[in-house]
Amino acid sequence: MQTFHKLDDVPADYGATVVSVGNFDGVHRAHRHVLDEIVVRAKATNAKSVAITFDPHPTRILRPDNNLELLTPLAEKLRLLETTGIDAVLLLPFSRDLSLMTPREFAHEILKKRLQACEVHEGYNFHFGHKAAGDIHLLRKLGAEMGFAVHDYPELRLRGESVSSSHIRKLLSEGRVSRARHLLARPFSILSTAGRGRGYGSKYTVPTINLARYEELVPKDGVYVTRTRVGDECFDSVTNVGNRPTFGSDSFAIESHLLNFHPLELSAETEVELFFLDRLRDEIKFPTVEALKEQIGRDVGKARKYLQRAGRAERRSSSSSNWPI
Repeated sequence: MQTFHKLDDVPADYGATVVSVGNFDGVHRAHRHVLDEIVVRAKATNAKSVAITFDPHPTRILRPDNNLELLTPLAEKLRLLETTGIDAVLLLPFSRDLSLMTPREFAHEILKKRLQACEVHEGYNFHFGHKAAGDIHLLRKLGAEMGFAVHDYPELRLRGESVSSSHIRKLLSEGRVSRARHLLARPFSILSTAGRGRGYGSKYTVPTINLARYEELVPKDGVYVTRTRVGDECFDSVTNVGNRPTFGSDSFAIESHLLNFHPLELSAETEVELFFLDRLRDEIKFPTVEALKEQIGRDVGKARKYLQRAGRAERRSSSSSNWPI
């Protein structure tokens, strides 16, 4: 997959394209449905499939008080987009000038002139241009005028829930990681590096690893069944998201108890990725460290049972997954 970091990076002779424009935060099932279609249509029309997205997320420029936390930071979003098989991503720097483009200017300058779009594929609620004045109906009208076809897609719903980035953020804010996983078509994950903890885990409980400070979306405070990738190794784990109130701590931390632990060589650069599979309980303050240790034992027992069941289900599945169970 090629990545163009600005409009001028697209070669003048790049040729015809089949395009989808969006923020693609999470690269969830609905995004993938559209992206799969542009890949198919590009091959059928001897064109290239291109996703146009933005950095930073437009909300962070237009509504900075919103304090938007992303499902997928930019590097992870690009990695997920690459797995769809698209030919290229045009990563437009979201600036004041770009935000002031009218829908017509956006369609003409970017879709027609630079990308030579022959088809544009968008969701039913697509908006574009200054003050989001353009919608799918205007896009279709501009396409007819400028020579590209427009294909729109209805809302995707699973078990009555909308597959959208905003709804997935809501589920995670409620701790509903297993439901978010279904809408994402993969476990929600956090990618960071190893951080320095306070030593509580190894001193009082079980081997643990802390994540370095993470600025984007994390699930609601609580205890979760997880898989933890440390460098090239993956461990079953139980992860606490929160402030560890039993120790009187007032600082937020993401701390994973590794179940199939063996000694690890860690540095500040060691990649750590957490995959959230299921929620076990709220984070609570225990009267003693011994009471906490007993609860951790119960958490570990529940996590092992969950992972055993999930492993059996995965082995019975006719299709293998690239994501940790």
